[in-house]
Amino acid sequence: MRQAQVTRNTLETQITVEVNLDGTGQVMLDTGVPFLDHMLDQIARHGLIDLKIKAKGDLHIDAHHTVEDIGITLGQALAQAYGNKKGLRRYGHAYVPLDEALSRVVIDLSGRPGMVYHVEFVRARIGDFDVDLVHEFFQGLVNHAMMTLHIDNLTGHNAHHQAETIFKAFGRALRMAIEADPRAADVIPSTKGSL
Repeated sequence: MRQAQVTRNTLETQITVEVNLDGTGQVMLDTGVPFLDHMLDQIARHGLIDLKIKAKGDLHIDAHHTVEDIGITLGQALAQAYGNKKGLRRYGHAYVPLDEALSRVVIDLSGRPGMVYHVEFVRARIGDFDVDLVHEFFQGLVNHAMMTLHIDNLTGHNAHHQAETIFKAFGRALRMAIEADPRAADVIPSTKGSL
């Protein structure tokens, strides 16, 4: 069963994430950050993973700690769910358009955290959501999922569209990376023999 549940409690946030990598895209999201809920829904539906996230954070200050810590906790849950990565494709990529916006996301379940992020949002906020938090979310996720992640927003003049293409592309790239490789069912996809 490729499932995990992780709870993270700090003085700033209390977060529980449940993930099922072999799901159908079902979600139960209660983060207190509506735009983030919308983006997490894109990951689940396009990644075909079931995702349940309950978060309470110091939103009276701002959304930074909550968004970053959800990324951290989701990263931990993903790493736990895919385990040693035996039989997985390991690599995933996706291009996703939304009207004028287009983003590319490439994932390597390398066991080494690293992120290359090329996104220039056309405005600083989407509603009351600070677009800098997109980077913070993915940096937290990458560090704890132990993956290499490249995110490139190639074009876009609507910040909501830019963000949505990134999260959809991440979901689709993740779906590819965590798929079983029928030609290498008992193999860890690395010449080193471990990831």
